[in-house]
Amino acid sequence: MVDRLHLSDPRVEAAMRKVARDAFVPARWLSIAYDDTPVPLTEEATVSAPHMVALLLEALDPREGDHLLEIGAGMGYLAALLAELVGPAGRVDAIEIDPGLASEATQRLAALGYDTVAHVRVGDGHEGLPEQAPFDGIVVSCATPDLALAWTSELREGGRLVAPVGSTFEQILVTYTRHGRSGRVVQGVPCRFVPLRRAGTPHI
Repeated sequence: MVDRLHLSDPRVEAAMRKVARDAFVPARWLSIAYDDTPVPLTEEATVSAPHMVALLLEALDPREGDHLLEIGAGMGYLAALLAELVGPAGRVDAIEIDPGLASEATQRLAALGYDTVAHVRVGDGHEGLPEQAPFDGIVVSCATPDLALAWTSELREGGRLVAPVGSTFEQILVTYTRHGRSGRVVQGVPCRFVPLRRAGTPHI
């Protein structure tokens, strides 16, 4: 799988070689765990395709010892990769709105020893995690119509926020770097993620 991605960042490549993607997908989808395609978790959530995961990681550019926030943890695959990249001196907080998925993510991360670095909680990711802020980086694993003020305000100076911004059907991968009260936005590639779910919105 990793060979097919032709990654440019050796740290991201090493992390993706080490973290088993099949450990973070439902048993019925194990046959496609290493295809470059999203894997369904529920009717409203997926594990993103490996090439998109790589793009998120390369845009975020996490470093050893960073404190990161993930919005939309799913079953924990990206959180595990982030834990690899920040190392034992770092911390990853991940928010998942679906209690069942959050429980799965916690169990699966613990089974592989990532629970000392990666911590999953149930919540509305649109609100960020102010009690753990500030963050060196925030990555949003689901489509959002805009960059929430909670996210940009919870970044450290120079911190990065990576998110797929756009409509329900198509987004642009956006990287925001905080500078004072404002920031610099760089638009990346077109992409397509499942929509960010909010507390109180109906399920499919």
